[in-house]
Amino acid sequence: MTLFRISPVFLFFSLIFTAALAKAEDALIATPAAPTIAASSHILLDHNTGKVLAENNADVKLAPASLTKIMSVYVVFQELSNGHLHLDDLVTISKKAWETPGSRMFVEVGKQVRIEDLLLGVIIQSGNDASVALAEHIAGDESTFADMMNQHAKRLGMNNSHFEDSNGLPIDNHYTTARDLATLTRALIKEFPDYYRWFSQKEFTFNNIVQHNRNKLLSRDASVDGVKTGFTDAAGYCLVASGLRDNMRLIAVVMGASSANARASQNQNLLNYGFRFFESHKLYQGKTPLSEARIWKGDSKNIAVGLAEDLYVTIPRRHYDDLKAVITIDKKITAPVKEGSKLGSVNVTLKGDVVANQDLIALKSVEQGNIFQRIYDSGMMLLEKSDGQ
Repeated sequence: MTLFRISPVFLFFSLIFTAALAKAEDALIATPAAPTIAASSHILLDHNTGKVLAENNADVKLAPASLTKIMSVYVVFQELSNGHLHLDDLVTISKKAWETPGSRMFVEVGKQVRIEDLLLGVIIQSGNDASVALAEHIAGDESTFADMMNQHAKRLGMNNSHFEDSNGLPIDNHYTTARDLATLTRALIKEFPDYYRWFSQKEFTFNNIVQHNRNKLLSRDASVDGVKTGFTDAAGYCLVASGLRDNMRLIAVVMGASSANARASQNQNLLNYGFRFFESHKLYQGKTPLSEARIWKGDSKNIAVGLAEDLYVTIPRRHYDDLKAVITIDKKITAPVKEGSKLGSVNVTLKGDVVANQDLIALKSVEQGNIFQRIYDSGMMLLEKSDGQ
């Protein structure tokens, strides 16, 4: 037998080449650093996956100014969706609402205004008077409405937020964070797509007064369709922006910028970065069978399994072909099984890193079979067990 000796020099250069190749592969998947944003706090995330693409001071509690109204509007949308309100309902304007300072819709004391018009006044004109009028109509007074805002914030997981008014005028103990605002905006867009279209409206006329949306990006970038501006001396210039390009929606939050132009340009920088270097894909449809699994002792031999909701991934651009998905289904599934029960998982990786993981669930319930089916399957399970041993 002839033995081949490996030269130490050859081994040395082989190791260098292997290390260089691994480094090159890592470089292929790397993305440039996010832009530096001139603001107190910011965050950029993918709407579909919630993946954060850029952030700085995203959990610092700050005064939100009129970004508060995103939560106020969210509460109103909830009341509309559960039937407690209707768009044509009339709201009588109180003296308090009429006197509220700051940006206005110019409602008049004692007049009745439709819910839909007040919503447009809040969303497009950022009317503090309209915010107070809606709060009083829904909850009786603004303080009780703020309690409703805080309840929704807690439910959504906005753990660093607390609201004391409906409009964002300066008041003690009223704060939120860039991350919480992104969470809220994501929920609003997902839950109320029909109402969200109002956030892209550039102007609104009420009482013969035409007012324009303060979100400059609506005119600068055709992909931007919302969301809300804010300003007070304490908060600085703030903007939550959202844009949709090639079926990918991003949400950018900038708080504490130096001017109206600065908040717009900083949000634009974030959106451009996200759209330029990342892409979003829907891999699987929710509530659609991905596979069928054997179920034992049931009134059916098979059970359809799938995902509770669509599965999206956010990945660096040009790496879609590097994705790998593995579907794992539990062994020995035994009836009864209720719809929605976890029966496995879908795990998606990109070059070994997990980019998405969702439970695989039963898409329908399967009850126990009759006595004969249960006895027969018990025997078959024992046979499989003995064969496996």
